[in-house]
Amino acid sequence: MKRRQITAAGLLGASLGPWLSSLSGAAAAADPTVLTLHGFSEHLPPLNYQRPGEPPSGFAVDLLRLVAEQANLPVEIEIMPWPRASNSAAAQPGSLLFSLTRQPERERKYKWLGPISERRVVVYRLSKRNEVKASDIHHLNGHKLGVVRDSAAAKMLLAAGLRPDAELEIALDDASNLRKLLAGRMDLLVMLDWAAAWNLQQLKLPFSTLEPVFELDRSKSYWYGLHPQTSPALQQRLQAALDQIKRDGRYVALRQQYFN
Repeated sequence: MKRRQITAAGLLGASLGPWLSSLSGAAAAADPTVLTLHGFSEHLPPLNYQRPGEPPSGFAVDLLRLVAEQANLPVEIEIMPWPRASNSAAAQPGSLLFSLTRQPERERKYKWLGPISERRVVVYRLSKRNEVKASDIHHLNGHKLGVVRDSAAAKMLLAAGLRPDAELEIALDDASNLRKLLAGRMDLLVMLDWAAAWNLQQLKLPFSTLEPVFELDRSKSYWYGLHPQTSPALQQRLQAALDQIKRDGRYVALRQQYFN
């Protein structure tokens, strides 16, 4: 009788083993301590970019690595076109999308980590073109304004009534727009102040090549957008790690590498 009981228990354990194992795996997957963060971003230097044959780089990329290290979590980061990055992040729990402007229509789509950095958007002209004058986006005086496709600035300008191929010159990235401005194919350029400095540096041109005409926006900052299913515990853990990095001087030191 005892032998039969042992055999039955063994059979029961064997039959339940895979089920118990799957429960254990599910529990581990839900446990933020064993989670691998997956960061998805676009080419937006100097915040996030990737040179051919090199790993992802940029201020927001390196800051995310510091946050993951501080939180004792592994992290994988990929740079890709924005639509693909957005779709990849939405499809994968444990992911985050960056660098995002935090706007009302996005508020419930993500759980937020940040801010990464302030965001100051400026309208520039070439310093040598004193005849190019404009006071705001509604008074461009016939000048064409360059902006990056699908950017927050582009959406703002379109919402204000500016039209592609009329008032707006649309490009894929800041570097393309800057080359157009230098070639005289447009009169004004919308760019983040630190992106303007970085792109001029890549061309070995002084920052004095450009002159600010007016400030377009500085009301928002850049953030990491965590997947909406991210647990509050993980969100708090990552935010605590970022806050510590800002307190102990590593954040300022990293900024100096990219923005000074």
